[in-house]
Amino acid sequence: MAEEMGAEGQETLGNGADNMPQVAIISQYVKDLSFENPNAPAVYQWQVQPNIDVQFNIAMNKAADDVYEVVLKIDVRAQSDQGTAFAVELSYAGLFGIRNVPEEQIQPFCYAEAPRLVFPFARRVLADAVRDGGFPPLMLEPIDFAGLYMQQAQQAGQLAQGEPAGQA
Repeated sequence: MAEEMGAEGQETLGNGADNMPQVAIISQYVKDLSFENPNAPAVYQWQVQPNIDVQFNIAMNKAADDVYEVVLKIDVRAQSDQGTAFAVELSYAGLFGIRNVPEEQIQPFCYAEAPRLVFPFARRVLADAVRDGGFPPLMLEPIDFAGLYMQQAQQAGQLAQGEPAGQA
């Protein structure tokens, strides 16, 4: 029998054709990690709470056919009037297998969904690095990567139109 009924009553091909969209995490890894504690041991005597500045960036690279590397780069700097308490740079990557997904949906996945999937692991690595540097663990708040992607896509769309607001 060449055709079978699938789980939802849909006809599936019995010839082994694999045409359903598939996404899977192949691997996750620390690509680069740097922790600086430039004012140790004096920093441990400071009484002032430092200001924490967090910056992040997302990069996507095609690693092979149907395989994409998504790198979440997080830079954290803790500063006070007395100087830098610590600085951390983390590049945390996920390797994703993406098959049978329309080309126009790969970029939104890699810039919105993939970072959401690897963020909890990157957050733990970052918290551990800060803790291992002698400071309280830094627990970053969750980030709405999908919302940020949509916002940037909308801004890029406005810029692509090339017309100042109010002109037709």
